[in-house]
Amino acid sequence: MIVRHFLQWVRTAEAAERAEATSALARAYLYSDLSHDDRIAAEGAMIMLLDDPSPLVRHALADALGSSRDAPATVVHALINDQPGIAMIVLERSPLLLDSDLVDALAVGSAEVQAAIARRETLPRSVSAAIAEVGAAEACLTLIENPGAEIAAFSLDRVVERFGHLAAVRETLLAWPDLPAAIRQVLVVKLSETLAGFVVARNWMEEGRAQRVAQEACEKATVILAAHSESAEVSALIGHLRETGQLTTGLVLRSLLSGNLDFFEQSLAELTGLPPARVGALLHDRRGAGFKAVFDRAGLSSSVYPAFRGAIEAMHEIGLQAEPGGNTRLRRRMVERVLTSCAGMPAGEVEPLMTLLRRYATEAAREEARMFCDELVEMGNMSNIVPANDTRRVVAA
Repeated sequence: MIVRHFLQWVRTAEAAERAEATSALARAYLYSDLSHDDRIAAEGAMIMLLDDPSPLVRHALADALGSSRDAPATVVHALINDQPGIAMIVLERSPLLLDSDLVDALAVGSAEVQAAIARRETLPRSVSAAIAEVGAAEACLTLIENPGAEIAAFSLDRVVERFGHLAAVRETLLAWPDLPAAIRQVLVVKLSETLAGFVVARNWMEEGRAQRVAQEACEKATVILAAHSESAEVSALIGHLRETGQLTTGLVLRSLLSGNLDFFEQSLAELTGLPPARVGALLHDRRGAGFKAVFDRAGLSSSVYPAFRGAIEAMHEIGLQAEPGGNTRLRRRMVERVLTSCAGMPAGEVEPLMTLLRRYATEAAREEARMFCDELVEMGNMSNIVPANDTRRVVAA
């Protein structure tokens, strides 16, 4: 009876009044103790209201039913195909929707609709994968910001591949404490490419020089990243570097000159197919013959072998004592030792190597000077601190 009166009244009421009454009807359906016949009549009325010409009415319906598991499935599925502003409410909240419903909506929905799906309280991997594959940048950013989303590694790879050049995506992912090292390295590459392109576009630097600076910055960041990662993470990182063509001779040499033996040994193991333990044993063989065999099997250029040999000899002689910065930066003594050992070699193929080693030496010297100056400033600040129980005043000179 009540529903009959509602249907008679709703035909002539204003849109705002119809919306308010529709919200009341939907709440009554969900929470009131209606008889069986009244529930059927109320459901029929809500289905009829799906054709109301005012979006206010359908919005009120979506808002009232969107979060309920007891909502009529017919009404819910109709609402997800309504205008974006209405569909978003149900797509974000409804527990009645299947993964396939969400994936289908992602394929045909606008960026706003995709972002609404990405905001769902829980997201299974299948839906997250669909967002990563076809979602707009806003949806992918919302996805990686959603703590309730299950995201597979390959989906993260896809997000980074499509939108890693965007600062918001990079910053969000880099803030993850458990982000795989390989993905962090990809983000570093994306950032360096973006910066290199920017300075070239501004005519601040020639393209060739900008690319070289970007590559060296990526190599430096990669060694730092490896130094702060677990051994298993380093292995996955090296596999990624080889697949993407980034496991270069320069990077392998930098890792050795930085004292990062784990990265160096695992790189050679990746290139040779030998177990890392076997590579490590040959590396520490002072006779040098074993390392030469590993070097040749790794396919590295013979022109850079003197630098590797000199670095290993220096490692055996001066050791790898703990230094400020650990194994994340080039060790000046080792680099200079390698430069000295290569300086007497005939010119020709060794010239590019000498150029690289001189750049490494300059970088190591600048880094050492920077750390030295920082320590001096810190010591000066400490000397100016007056103990709390000291009544003397500090007088400026």
